[in-house]
Amino acid sequence: MDIRTTLSTRSFWFAAGATLICAVLGSELAQLPYLNLVGALVLALLLGMLCQLSPRTIAVSRDGIGFISNKFLRLGIILLGFKLNLIQLAQAGVKTIALAAVVVTGMVLLTYNLSRKLGVDRELAILTATGTSICGAAAVMGVSPQIKVSPDKAERQRENEVLAVAIVAILGTVFTLIEIGLKPLLHLTAVQFGVMTGGSLHEIAHAVAAGSAGGPVSLDTAIITKLSRVLLLAPAALIIGWWYQKKTTTATTSEHTKLPIPWFMAGFLLTSILGTWLPLSAATLAGLVKLAYVFLGMAMAALGMSVNFRVIFQRGGNAFLAATLSSVVLMTGVTIASKLFF
Repeated sequence: MDIRTTLSTRSFWFAAGATLICAVLGSELAQLPYLNLVGALVLALLLGMLCQLSPRTIAVSRDGIGFISNKFLRLGIILLGFKLNLIQLAQAGVKTIALAAVVVTGMVLLTYNLSRKLGVDRELAILTATGTSICGAAAVMGVSPQIKVSPDKAERQRENEVLAVAIVAILGTVFTLIEIGLKPLLHLTAVQFGVMTGGSLHEIAHAVAAGSAGGPVSLDTAIITKLSRVLLLAPAALIIGWWYQKKTTTATTSEHTKLPIPWFMAGFLLTSILGTWLPLSAATLAGLVKLAYVFLGMAMAALGMSVNFRVIFQRGGNAFLAATLSSVVLMTGVTIASKLFF
């Protein structure tokens, strides 16, 4: 084993240890009041950012950070499929699935086009749109591998990922509080309030926090409605990858590149099938989902350890404005739909 391999191995284990601490600590902090609105993944990202206060930690971990943010992300997404119970989603009915499809399609298009009108670059606009439309940080990280950029733009793409995650985390938390505050004024049934929160809020943690304010029926409805949107992550990633490649291929380019197929999304669907039909206990499924969040948290922490703060603050304003406007439209539209159809 040469010295380069030794240093690379050491960097990986150092990075794995640091990101694992961030992921576990983020998961524990997410159990606390108020912090549960932020969610474990975003907390892991923030803890990863705090690691930058120790330049030596970043320097020693640098080679391992890239591996963890890439490979562990895919592993976490695959394991997250165990959270989806396809039978429960089917029992939720055509209305819930149709609402999820309309929300995801409409919000991706609206947020993306608003962002572009405000001068946001294409890659950041896509990530912000998917995070707002599907399932927050997990959607951003799930779609990002489909956005194939040249090596010289890799650092900028990591900044886009962090910025998109930050936007959906902030807006999701704000709109969670808004929807809880609006509950007494809207006169919704428990089911309608669950549809509203699950259909409009960005993170699963946000839907759980807001849905629980309406009682157990509302909470169950919010989770099912939210998971209906999560189910669309795989087809959305495939379609966005195809569209992005087509959009960025110039007319003068003779090279014909292959469609970027997100194979880890096939794993995501496979684990959802296994979790639905294999005789796994509730404790086993909960453990697998928790493990998924550990791997995703490690990937988020690794991302936070490599972010450039100055650039993020310079570029985030218009993307945040676009996501805010589309989130208002989303909340309004889903509220009306819940009253009319549920």
